[in-house]
Amino acid sequence: MPRLAIVLAAVAVLLGGLAPAQAGIVVTVDKSAQRLSVVVDGAPRYQWPVSTARIGYSTPNGSYRPQRLERKWFSRKYDWSPMPYSIFFNEGYAIHGSYEISHLGRPASHGCIRLHPQNAALLFALVKERMDDTTIVVTGERPEKTRAREADPDEPHRVRRSHHVHETVPRPQTSFGEAGSWHNSSQ
Repeated sequence: MPRLAIVLAAVAVLLGGLAPAQAGIVVTVDKSAQRLSVVVDGAPRYQWPVSTARIGYSTPNGSYRPQRLERKWFSRKYDWSPMPYSIFFNEGYAIHGSYEISHLGRPASHGCIRLHPQNAALLFALVKERMDDTTIVVTGERPEKTRAREADPDEPHRVRRSHHVHETVPRPQTSFGEAGSWHNSSQ
């Protein structure tokens, strides 16, 4: 009988090692790399470019839980800018879709974490299903390239010119749908 107990204990230990090391969803934002990665139950699932806070603003580091999700949201603070698929994690800070996709991969926001609208829709759906099982981790600093440009006396001229580039943005009452088409939605 003791031999059976030892065998059962060994099997339990071996099977326990096969269980996922980390349950839940972990969304990690690396401000230094301007990347967001998603790990689901210990397995890497997605990795996308983001835009975090530009010079003069900040994206707070830390570990957070999603506070609320808003499928269709507009920033009252910043001229009613569209924030589709918003996942709010620290009062007014959110991970959300952005139509300024040419800026992804470098700091450009007022503090939120911007994603391509299609990626934001995927993340939103994933977090919506397991909101209580999701952790958002924000790490790093603004990339070195950005800091080097801060010291460049010609940089303000380049930045000023880049702000005059206007991208086509849908009218505020429209949003980017899951199937990749524009539609009106109240969800």
